[in-house]
Amino acid sequence: MGKEYAVIVVGGGHAGCEAALAAARLGCKTLLITMNLDTIAQMSCNPAIGGPAAKSHLVREIDALGGQMAKVIDQTYLNIRMLNLSRGPAVHALRAQADKVKYRAVMTKTLESELNLSVRQGVVTKILVDDGVVYGVQLKTGTKTTSDTVILATGTFLRGEVVIGPVRYPGGRQGEPSAEELSQSLIGSGLKLSRFQTATPPRVHADSVDYEKLTCQRGSDTPLRFSFDTPLVAREQIPCWYTRTTPDTIKVIRENIHLSPIQTGAIQTKGPRYCPSIDRKVLRFPDKTDHQIFLEPEGEYTKELYCLGLTTSMPEEIQLKILRSIPGLEQAEIMRTGYAVEYDYILPDQVYPTLESKLIQGLFTAGQINGTSGYEEAAAQGLIAGINAAHKVKGNPSLILSRSQAYIGVLIDDLVTKGTEEPYRMMTSRAEYRLILRQDNADLRLREIGYKVGLIDEARYQKLVTKKQAIQDTLQWLQQVQVSPTAEVRDYLIQLGSGDLKKAVTLHEILQRPEVQFRDLCFFASLPELDPEVIEQVEIECKFKGYIERQLKQIEQFNKLEGIAIPEDIDYHQIQGLRTEARERLTAIKPASLGQAARISGVSPADINVLLVVLKGDRQHVSA
Repeated sequence: MGKEYAVIVVGGGHAGCEAALAAARLGCKTLLITMNLDTIAQMSCNPAIGGPAAKSHLVREIDALGGQMAKVIDQTYLNIRMLNLSRGPAVHALRAQADKVKYRAVMTKTLESELNLSVRQGVVTKILVDDGVVYGVQLKTGTKTTSDTVILATGTFLRGEVVIGPVRYPGGRQGEPSAEELSQSLIGSGLKLSRFQTATPPRVHADSVDYEKLTCQRGSDTPLRFSFDTPLVAREQIPCWYTRTTPDTIKVIRENIHLSPIQTGAIQTKGPRYCPSIDRKVLRFPDKTDHQIFLEPEGEYTKELYCLGLTTSMPEEIQLKILRSIPGLEQAEIMRTGYAVEYDYILPDQVYPTLESKLIQGLFTAGQINGTSGYEEAAAQGLIAGINAAHKVKGNPSLILSRSQAYIGVLIDDLVTKGTEEPYRMMTSRAEYRLILRQDNADLRLREIGYKVGLIDEARYQKLVTKKQAIQDTLQWLQQVQVSPTAEVRDYLIQLGSGDLKKAVTLHEILQRPEVQFRDLCFFASLPELDPEVIEQVEIECKFKGYIERQLKQIEQFNKLEGIAIPEDIDYHQIQGLRTEARERLTAIKPASLGQAARISGVSPADINVLLVVLKGDRQHVSA
């Protein structure tokens, strides 16, 4: 008897939205079940997309593969800027402040308009499993719905508990219930769970702020976009603002630190390292008094301001004292109290790189349930889980992105290979090949994969083909045009702040100079009419040519290890020469390649050499 759906997605957050859309767009009859239809794609914390820590890279990669997040933020941002422009292109980061109500509305409409996708409100209490294979879910009402695959994207709702000072109560986020029974169902099915926590700052009323004491932070004057398909047009933007804590702020926190849940023991689980609460900042950096605080609008039709940098779950009256010690916030009125949430997550080493469970066939997980933190990290996993669930149903090969292909590949590989002892956040520093994995070239790296998968249509693919050809033709042209060291040429280069020219060189060599931009080459030759994104790629290819070639050679070596597959049925306990710890870790992780095995904590280079000998066919190292 056939199942009611090919794919069921549990959870309507950023992971669930991408998973459901991907599966449905790949032709699978899909059901998205969410606890509240009114909070689909809710931005529980900061209503912003992208930013530093490789988040913008993930959003661009999601778009290149055919996901939705970039398109929605392009339609709904209040303020958009490019960060880190004083540094190299590998760490340039696009960040947009979202209108959280509009973002939610646009994503909801997208879901409800998608063919093959049904959206339903309900609370899932149980996954249905038979002989290690998932076949559906059960709702709190008792209704059972069957499917070939299930994707869990439950966010912070698994046995979620809200914490504010001494107060603790069940909740996936403030004002919403938690999913109590589903954790027990997962544990009963053999999965290992642990707990993390995350927190959010108070929101204040915009009319209670003294803006004359704040510094205005406006959006970009140059049109920017996340999606490679969004037209570049200028839009009116709403500014953000920033201020700083004072010695009085620090005094208030120190005098009341004994009331902080991280000091009372009310919170013992780990939170995101790179987004610490103001209480933790004071404890970690006792001599620092001027922590920067950003005040960011939550929407066009709300007076709420998000206080970035003031995350805390201290008692509400202390939060108000902290706020009123900060310039510009002396009369601040709290609209929403800051709080923490503790929740269950699945130890991610129980998941394959496809995001399918190693223990339950057909069960996929994505987002904070895998131990990550952030909308972008969640959406990236949701997209991959949705693709692979659909591919499993259709009998197609799984999609696994490598560390050399995408930040999405780094993210998932880190999770399933190394696990995580704190909420995982994607950082540019986690990628070995970050000069190759830039946000500006995500389409060049991944759009063809999205096309082959079936999420990128022919028109968008042909646009990519045209762009690649234009880049290649321009680079060839630059190599062909010669520049002689005439007096006029030498004077022009000096005017640009560049060095002297002693011999004839190509335009390609001229453009390699840091002071020279593509537009400056008009002095030497008639420049072709090019799209700005083509010019950007040409400049980067020229200026970073040596570094890029070095990383490509490193990737070639990396791919040699990645290309040595490890059989699924290998018995590590039968391999002589492996240390006991290595046998246990390899058995638990079940690496797909020798490269992945080499990244597992507890597996030494000597263990890898033993495996290499075995995989090359010397069976003498395998005991009978």
